[in-house]
Formats: sequence, structure tokens, C-alpha cells
Amino acid sequence: MPFISKDWRSPGEEWVKTEEGWEKKKILECSNLVVEQHNFNPRYADDGNENECANEFSTSWMRQNRLKEQTDDESNKENKIECYSSQTIGDGTIQPHCYITIKCTKEIAGFNGLSDAFKRLDFKSAVHDVRRFNYICKLLDLLITYKLPALSGCAQKVLFKMLEEVAQQVSTSQQNIHLLNKLLDQLRVIIDCACWGHPLGSTQLWENHLNTINRIVDIANSIRIREPSDESFPKLENLPEECIREVLLRLADHKDLEASSKAYSVMARLCDEQRIWRELCLFHFTKQQINFVLEPNDSKAAPDWQRVYHKLRKAFGLREEYAEIIQLCRNCRCLFWKSIGHPCIADKNPNFMDKLQDVDKNTLHVPIPPQAFLTFFSL
Repeated sequence: MPFISKDWRSPGEEWVKTEEGWEKKKILECSNLVVEQHNFNPRYADDGNENECANEFSTSWMRQNRLKEQTDDESNKENKIECYSSQTIGDGTIQPHCYITIKCTKEIAGFNGLSDAFKRLDFKSAVHDVRRFNYICKLLDLLITYKLPALSGCAQKVLFKMLEEVAQQVSTSQQNIHLLNKLLDQLRVIIDCACWGHPLGSTQLWENHLNTINRIVDIANSIRIREPSDESFPKLENLPEECIREVLLRLADHKDLEASSKAYSVMARLCDEQRIWRELCLFHFTKQQINFVLEPNDSKAAPDWQRVYHKLRKAFGLREEYAEIIQLCRNCRCLFWKSIGHPCIADKNPNFMDKLQDVDKNTLHVPIPPQAFLTFFSL
């Protein structure tokens, strides 16, 4: 189904109907399996009939997909063929990346698709990476809390798929259960308080969403924390006090400290130490911020660092720290994961590299926190 753009400057997009709905043909063409087996491009068809070519491509792709599902094992039946805008480097590593439009001009329409960005950056698989899990959960938190009614139907489907992947990951790893419960609580509030019973969207679309939500809730309710066996050694109570203190010093949130104090009596005593709260203040806030909050009497006597921390938290907010974060390349305006990299124009164009000789290479890649990530998509 070709899309005829209203703007003469844009060639439009070609769409193909799949079992999961309509997908852009350029995303499907990223799959080597589809391109190599069919070896068919409607754009260069001899008869010039684009609709028949697109239908033939769609029918052939769906036939191949059904044949694959029949031959796969039962455990793999639910795994769909998903195609991302990616590139494979020499060692076989796939580089998910997404080119975006930063500035809107008369020649370039300033529009970026959120659902396409999720697929191109491979967020669904990134949920299972412990380094990227917190980043994606924060992004889902922002979307569910503030942006859910404004999302398109395709973006909503991708969001709920990602949330289901989060539930599967939490169930498997038995970690970050509080993050999953927080997302589900916010989702219930948004749906219950929405106009006409649910956010904007068709009835059939939201019936599918509600079925997905029910599956996620079932997964969350079935999670049971497996306690270590009696034979495992050492346990928490067998560790010396110095080790437990080092564990507490590496917690980055006061909520984790409060929860730890309820788990073990030694932890409860250590959480009252001023060193724990002082290190927490130094991690989240600068010296200027700390001096701004400290009272004149605190300079003479030892300050109450727990009280200082809570005053700083209310005044400046907490620092967000992620093990892995999305980066923006200033050369090619591309979003990518820092640890994986991306195919940059600077690596392919020698003339472009000559211009970057006197430029600080650390300034070419800009970290993009979750709040800034959403600003690229007109939400």
C-alpha cells in the first residue's frame, strides 16, 4: 500500500500488511531473510503496477512467515520476525541505530516516529540487558504517566509489548519487582481516570491492550521470590559488619536504604550512621548545593547528613545515573547505544574526517536522558 504524501518534497512511504498490522516496507527490508528469499522489490517491478507488486510481496512474506511458525518448536511460536534498522560490523555484532530529524525546514519535515525508533534501537531486546533495563523502565514511566493519551495506536502497541518484556525479565531474574509494580500502578491510574473509560483509541485496539495488560498482571502476580536454600553459604547474617556497610554505601537511593533497614537488624543500625548519608549526599549533589543547604551552625558541629540529604532532595532533585544510555551523534544525527556504536558518516568520508581533526572527539556524542529522548518525537 503506497502512501502518497501531501508534500511534493517527500517521496512518501510504502507499507506492507503483516500479521501484526501494517509495517513500513523499508523496515521489513532490513531483514536479510525476507530480502534474500524473495529477492523482490516492488519499486523496480517491470509492469509498473505498484499495488499488485506490494500485494505479491505481502502475500509471499506472510506465506513464508506461516511456514516458519509451523516448523518451529512450540516454545518459539510466539517469536515474530522483527526487523530493525541495523548494521552488522566485522565481528558479527548488530548495531541498532535510528536517524532522526532535529531541525524542521522547508525541505525536511521535522517528524520522527516513536514506534519506529523503538524498533530501530531494538528496545524490546534491550530490556533483557541489565545495563539498559533502568533506562528503558524510566522511559516507560514517563510515557505511561504523561504521554499515554497522546501516543499513536502503533506506539501504544509497542509500549505494551515492551512492558510485557519487562514483566518477563523481572519474573526470570527476580529483580526490580518494585519497578514493575510502579509501572502497573501508574497504568491503572491512567486507564481508570481517562475520558470515556480509556485513553484515545478504537475499541478493538483497547481490547487488545487490555488483554496484554491482563497478561502482564498475571505475570506480576505469579512472581514468587525464591529464598536461598539452607545449604547455601554464606548468607547475609553470616557476613561481617564491614561487608554489609560496603553494600549500603553502594546504594544510590534513600528508599533502598529504608527498605534495607527493615530487612536485617544490623542493616538498621548501620543505616543510622552519618557516613552512609554523607556519601549519598556527595553522590547526588555538588559541593555548592550542599553548602547552600547547610546552616551556619552546621559548620561548627557535625551536620545531620540524613536531614541534609532530604533537604537537598526536595530542593534539587536526585541525580539520574544509568549504566547504559542513548547517545546522539552530532555528525550524522543518529541515536545509538553507546556500548554498541553506529555506522557514522565520519567513518566513511575521509574529507569529513579531515574537518574533525581539531575537534574534541568527546563532544561529538551527546548523552540523551529519557526526558530528552522524548523531545525528538513531538510528544
